[in-house]
Amino acid sequence: MSQAIGNTVLAYAKVWHHVDASGRTLGKLADRIAIVLMGKHKPMYDPGVDCGDYVVVTNARKIRVSGNKEQQKVYYSHTMYPGGLKERKFKDLIVRKPEDIIREAVSGMLPKNKLRDRRLERLRIFADDDMGPFKHNILKRWEDGTLPSDSVGRSS
Repeated sequence: MSQAIGNTVLAYAKVWHHVDASGRTLGKLADRIAIVLMGKHKPMYDPGVDCGDYVVVTNARKIRVSGNKEQQKVYYSHTMYPGGLKERKFKDLIVRKPEDIIREAVSGMLPKNKLRDRRLERLRIFADDDMGPFKHNILKRWEDGTLPSDSVGRSS
């Protein structure tokens, strides 16, 4: 019998999740990714503790948006110099850097606190199918956007 009081190191172990973004809606996908990065899917969730998991997103270039957002959505950033307002359109960004679109959406859904940057570091986004060396770390895969309940195991 264990003498440890409270949650042990095993309870805080981080799992790697894989998400295929092809044909998925940006907002719904970003919402589910943010929940996993925060650790809200775990029974021992605590808002002040970083207990979330890793998420690997592939096929970011094939993400969908609803309505006319594909032509109208604009991302703004400022360099903090006079006249330094930069704008990037969604249709240009999906061709050049599709990773930034998903990262921006997930960042907006995470709480604005000191844990936000640490949680975003656990998000890996790839424009195509190839996820490099991270494919060996995957323990859970999302098929329809929900976490599998009993099929936890390595699949190759």
